[in-house]
Amino acid sequence: MDKMRCEARAKINLGLDICGRLDNGYHKVKMVMQTVDIYDVLEFKKRKEPDIILSVDSNDTLGDISNNLIFRAAKLMVERFSIKEGIEISLKKNIPVAAGMAGGSTDAAATMIAMNELFELGQSKEQLMELAVRLGADIPFCIMGGTALAEGIGEELTPLPKPPKAYILIAKPPVMVSTKEVYERLDSKEITFHPDIDGMIKALEEGNLTGITDRLGNVLETVTVSVHPVIEEIKTFMKEHGAINALMSGSGPTVFGIFEKEESAREAAIALEATKKAAQIQVTEFYNEERQ
Repeated sequence: MDKMRCEARAKINLGLDICGRLDNGYHKVKMVMQTVDIYDVLEFKKRKEPDIILSVDSNDTLGDISNNLIFRAAKLMVERFSIKEGIEISLKKNIPVAAGMAGGSTDAAATMIAMNELFELGQSKEQLMELAVRLGADIPFCIMGGTALAEGIGEELTPLPKPPKAYILIAKPPVMVSTKEVYERLDSKEITFHPDIDGMIKALEEGNLTGITDRLGNVLETVTVSVHPVIEEIKTFMKEHGAINALMSGSGPTVFGIFEKEESAREAAIALEATKKAAQIQVTEFYNEERQ
């Protein structure tokens, strides 16, 4: 096999708690991560020349390619497994950028999965996840996908039952958020609200959608919303237009609302678009199938 196509799906955080700091300075987290059916498309083609070529088919620019997670993932695989051939990668971007949805991380995960297959490296999913944490804490989850409890810095993963069927309205306001800056501004000692992650896990085990949505919570909202109040405005709008509940994903600024009915989610999307509060709006679902 000389080429292949991968769908790299986004994630949301149904719950995100900070439990303190580790000795290395990283925050200790406890999160419920969930894959959703919004995805970037990556196409890979082997090259005889030993180089990495990366292009993007959208209005987005790659910036400094040496810092791009796709390039860094490919470079890591080449160096770790002494790959002598090259790889050409083209990216079609659909996941919002700098949005708290792991767009860069899931693209890196797809790159590692694809190169493992193309170059017949024989690595298991678990081995790829162990290697991936060198590049970013979200990447192991993006390799695994589905629903999971994430602990440590996010790399300690425990699979969870998938949530009941629901429709997810995704809205990214026209602002950019730096995950690094959000965590730097967070003082874990000043956190007064902690989402009920254990209760959410029990609700997942019971297949109780309301039990899940009642426990949505993200401690990073205290930082990001103070800078970008439009996030809270979008959450309120979604709940006023039929969402069972709404939350900011990751470090933001993307907001997601959970709806029982697709029609309600799409009507809310149309209404939200008219407010001009969000630059990107999509309706999707939870995704718990094997990665393609």
